[in-house]
Amino acid sequence: MLGLKRTVTPRRFLSRTFLGNATDPASAVAFAKANNAEFFDLHFCDFLGTRQHISLSINELDEDSFENGFGFDGSSIRCWQPINKSDMVIRPIAATAVMDPFIKRPTLSLQCDIVDGTEGNVPYTRDPRFVLKKMVDSLQKSGICDHARVGPEAEFFLFDDVRYQESMGQSSFSVDSREAFWNSGRQEAGGNLAYKNRAKEGYFPSAPFDTLQDCRNDMCALMTSIGMHMEANHHEVGGAGQCEIDFRFGSLVDVADQLMWYKYIVRNVAKQHGLSATFMPKPLYMDNGSGMHQHYSLHDKDGKNLFTGDDYAGLSKMGLYFIGGIIKHADSILAFTNPGTNSYKRLVPGYEAPIFAAYSGRNRSAFCRIPVSHPKGRRVEFRTPDPTCNPYLAFSAVVQAGMDGILNKIDPGAPCDINLYEASASELAQLGVKGVPSTLAEAVAALEKDHEYLLRDGVFTEDVIEAYVDQKKEEWTGYLQRPTPYEFIHYYDA
Repeated sequence: MLGLKRTVTPRRFLSRTFLGNATDPASAVAFAKANNAEFFDLHFCDFLGTRQHISLSINELDEDSFENGFGFDGSSIRCWQPINKSDMVIRPIAATAVMDPFIKRPTLSLQCDIVDGTEGNVPYTRDPRFVLKKMVDSLQKSGICDHARVGPEAEFFLFDDVRYQESMGQSSFSVDSREAFWNSGRQEAGGNLAYKNRAKEGYFPSAPFDTLQDCRNDMCALMTSIGMHMEANHHEVGGAGQCEIDFRFGSLVDVADQLMWYKYIVRNVAKQHGLSATFMPKPLYMDNGSGMHQHYSLHDKDGKNLFTGDDYAGLSKMGLYFIGGIIKHADSILAFTNPGTNSYKRLVPGYEAPIFAAYSGRNRSAFCRIPVSHPKGRRVEFRTPDPTCNPYLAFSAVVQAGMDGILNKIDPGAPCDINLYEASASELAQLGVKGVPSTLAEAVAALEKDHEYLLRDGVFTEDVIEAYVDQKKEEWTGYLQRPTPYEFIHYYDA
């Protein structure tokens, strides 16, 4: 049996003050000095949702750094600049200062914005964080609300062993988990104790079936140390190491920033425990995939929840129109919320995946749900997204669609309180319920046709849409060109 490598954060790191509560460049620099920082680490989210970074000597950091930033090669970042316009600037944000919990030598970590160095000192249109910041500005200018709040629930798998390869003559992958039911008959060091989780039966098991509690607790502890408000963690439905950790909802940009930290911490703590973490939506055949349900609500400047009302499931008309916008634009939204070819292997019947563009109160077979809550917590849960999405772009797309619903009073139709998984095609047609796209190609084609709502107030721009569509078409073409073991099974002897 693959043994648990129980290594926690070194004790000397635990004495470091991770959270700085900096408010301006001066306090960020002072925080670095107080923690004897030797380096500072500048990190940002690239166009496709991956965290990137560069580390510099602390001698290079002063108060002017937060205004002037630091140059880098934008042509080496996916979907960004051509080689003839490669000069870009990465600008640190003082209020995001924390001490990195993983780098051995004391290192200040700073979230950054991106500036297009070839067009003057202006924000870069393809910086996902800038897109979301424009979304926030658009909300405030709308006169409808002051801000939106979002609460994501990102699921992931923890595996003991992961191997994959691809070449002209072969392709393969192999994953393994100590919890997997497929290992119930193997020989293990010290004997096989048979504490395995059956597929699709991994929800809330106690130890010894849940072997990952200590790992998740260590993840939560580090998230708390950098200022995230952790709420819960648990084993998920996927029997072979699927987990979920939840943190407190908040404003759009803050939560997107925290989600990038979430994934960084999950991966690095998993490694400390001798495990590999993946947010891939469907790494296993015949078991549940990983989603990232997203809870949305709109608020006025006093914090009043504008989705609270007397209509269906305690929603206001505004909340219902928000759902109407999501239903109308669902196909194109999925290009951002479910951005990979693997995303659509999760969106199939039989695995609790929300594949019907409908809404309901307590019905998890509809892709929009209104959870039972206190009136102040009334919200719309969009259940289709998965955790491979770029949170800045995904949040922007969903709220833009919802606002389109509010501005144009789009009726979402009647709620669906039946089990949609068991409904016949004729029943679905009678209810007016459509399915979501079944492939990335369908979602990207929908985005090409339906993206005017994204351009409202300049939140998205045409160059962002074009670059994104081109990238996703390239991914889809590459996917189509590759033979798979499944095809050998069915066609080799044809």
